[in-house]
Amino acid sequence: MNVPAARRPDLRRFVFAVLAVGAVFQAIMQTVMVPLLPSMPGFTGAGPTAVSWLVTATLLVGAVMTPIFGRLADMIGKKKMLLIAFTVMTIGSLICAMTSNIGLLIFARGLQGAGAAVLPIGMAILREVLPRDRVDRSVAMLSSTLGIGTAVGIPFAAAIVQFADWHLLFWVTAAIGAGVALAAWFVVPESDSRAGGRFDVVGAAGLSAALICLLVPITQGSSWGWTSPAVVSMAASAVVLFGIWGFQQLRNRNPLVDLRVAARRSVLTPHLSALLVGFAFYGNTLITTQLLQAPRGEGAGYGLTILQAAACQLAASFAMMIFAIVASRITERFGPKVTIMIGALFLLAGYSIHAVPDKPLWLVVAAIFVAAVGTSLVYCTLPVLILGAVPLEQNAAANGVNVLLRTVGSTVCSAVVASVLAAHAFAGGVSTAGFVIAYLVCAGCAIVVFASAFALPSRHTRRPRSTTV
Repeated sequence: MNVPAARRPDLRRFVFAVLAVGAVFQAIMQTVMVPLLPSMPGFTGAGPTAVSWLVTATLLVGAVMTPIFGRLADMIGKKKMLLIAFTVMTIGSLICAMTSNIGLLIFARGLQGAGAAVLPIGMAILREVLPRDRVDRSVAMLSSTLGIGTAVGIPFAAAIVQFADWHLLFWVTAAIGAGVALAAWFVVPESDSRAGGRFDVVGAAGLSAALICLLVPITQGSSWGWTSPAVVSMAASAVVLFGIWGFQQLRNRNPLVDLRVAARRSVLTPHLSALLVGFAFYGNTLITTQLLQAPRGEGAGYGLTILQAAACQLAASFAMMIFAIVASRITERFGPKVTIMIGALFLLAGYSIHAVPDKPLWLVVAAIFVAAVGTSLVYCTLPVLILGAVPLEQNAAANGVNVLLRTVGSTVCSAVVASVLAAHAFAGGVSTAGFVIAYLVCAGCAIVVFASAFALPSRHTRRPRSTTV
């Protein structure tokens, strides 16, 4: 059922609010399981390896479905694919709320991963429905919801686990999902632009296979062994599959991902930054949460409870909310290159503080805030760059690839951090050197982001609707 055209002008003012809540909801779904993981073996009767798939399944499905949903949104309608994403996420929450069976939970968490497509589709919708002078700022603020949802999701889940049955968490998220889907049905207008051609089924299957072969060994390498036959063979298969997929995309008249457009400097550089900042952003959450909860003693650690450690992460939420607006204003006045560079410097400063050993707790919170400021400045600028560099009918697909690379960066970060901390673990915990090295790796990502920003245009321009390359 379509919203009557006469009512749309009155409802468009609510589009951003609905999309923002939906994006926060999606980000919460990605991180809500993190504080539950240590307790899930007891809740489900499953082993640690099986329980780890409650996070891996969400990341894998999110990585695979983001570019696919983005392309379908450009082809058959952004509102339709947005509603499908919300519905699938809500069904996943309902299943999680009603079962403790590990197999069903992993399946449901995979369904929740489809929500990763909400962000790129939402950005494309904003470009269509908002006046041009409001698009950049609104897209920047929508992008910041990824960090807000991540920072809010962890303390939210921790509080539920500490004071109530864990199933309540998913009853709440199911209610939120149903409400957001209903609001989007009434508020979000149908797409005015549609891309032509057929959907690239072969390309979607090839990209899915390549991503699975890449991400599964990355997420499971620490438990399977980095030199095990399974990890080595899947990594080699990923290289071959990506090569075949790229060749197929270049020869296809209606590719899933337009690699020729993606190879432009104005598009390739934001994609590289998304990969690196995805790594650095996740490090700010993952490394610091483990540091805060590690017991006091011979190793590094502050001995905080799950809820106390999660509360410290609220500093990141405040930073993301405040500096989303600041990012758009810097871009409007000085251009996206300056915003990206400033963001990279904040990231470098935050991780430099993080790397200081034996610092007081207030300095840890300050480092979380500073690093989150850098993340917000970069994250809020990347989609604006993408929207200005690709044709209108490729908006969702292009931003889908950008969000995909953020996810890949976060996944790689998880594997690297696990390996570094495991290498410096001992009976009493993890040594200070392990945390310092992990933080310095994230600082190195910030340096590369700063250097790559020199390849960006000094001023932001919008491309015409035509798909001519």
